[in-house]
Amino acid sequence: MIKRLITSAVLGAAILGSQACLAADYTLKFGHLANEQHIWNQAALKFKELVEENSEGQIEVQVYPNEQLGAEMDVINSIQLGTADMTITGESLQNWAPKAAMMAVPYAFRDSEHLRQAVEGDIGDQIEAQITERANLVPLAWFERGPRELTSNRPITSPEDLDGLRLRVPNVPLFVDTWEALGARPTPMAFSEVFTALQQSTIQAQENPLSLIESASFDEVQDYVNLTGHVRSWIYVVIGRNQLEAMPDDLQQVVRDAAQEMQAYEADLFAADQKRLRQSLEERGMEFVEVDTEAFAEKARPAVLEALNDEQRALYDAIQDL
Repeated sequence: MIKRLITSAVLGAAILGSQACLAADYTLKFGHLANEQHIWNQAALKFKELVEENSEGQIEVQVYPNEQLGAEMDVINSIQLGTADMTITGESLQNWAPKAAMMAVPYAFRDSEHLRQAVEGDIGDQIEAQITERANLVPLAWFERGPRELTSNRPITSPEDLDGLRLRVPNVPLFVDTWEALGARPTPMAFSEVFTALQQSTIQAQENPLSLIESASFDEVQDYVNLTGHVRSWIYVVIGRNQLEAMPDDLQQVVRDAAQEMQAYEADLFAADQKRLRQSLEERGMEFVEVDTEAFAEKARPAVLEALNDEQRALYDAIQDL
């Protein structure tokens, strides 16, 4: 009887001990807008795996895709309030940090390599420092976004081909001004209305990354993808500064190291997905058209510069000098 009691006590202690080991010291709620299949969510799950493994269970990462914690701005506000911890966000950060506006300026970047040089150099350091200082968010990693391309039912190779083209744009003043300067007739419109407007010829063209061109089935109402690449941008994976600094230094390093591995992992997924998207759209009948991007950039530049404040213009000039 005594032996049985001792055995039970040992087993009970072992179970309690294992439960204590399983309980994380820190929990990071990571909410974002992409769906479960999106490469951003795949990257977030990779981050979760790395952090939990390398912290030996001291940190638990809970990933919430599909705006489960709210829209982008809602999650940012929740992080600042301490009810969420991480998200994926882009130019919305300019609401706090004006330098973050550079994350979506037309024709600021020539190509992906030019973008990478800016983000990983002094320019990126300046933007990240302002985000941390003014939004209390720490950028841990960055992902390149697919460039915005122009779709139409006639090939567009130079700004002259845009003359009078009725073009849907998001309700972003800089985008409207840029396309007006290029000679088009930009029309702000909700994304949900674009397919029907193209179908009914209310508008003749639209511009978006390949991922949205595919998912919205614009191939059914547009014949050409004109490779304008007019907006090359990136987004950050951010964590609340208070949440990061609440962890001991060794666990902060685990989080930062995992974020860098996540960044490399997502970059590989992104490159493969861009190739897949082009192939998919070509198979659906869309023709890809090479564009004189230098002519577009030159004609757009006055409208872009006029929209920037002195601080942003200094960054823009520094980007052009890279």
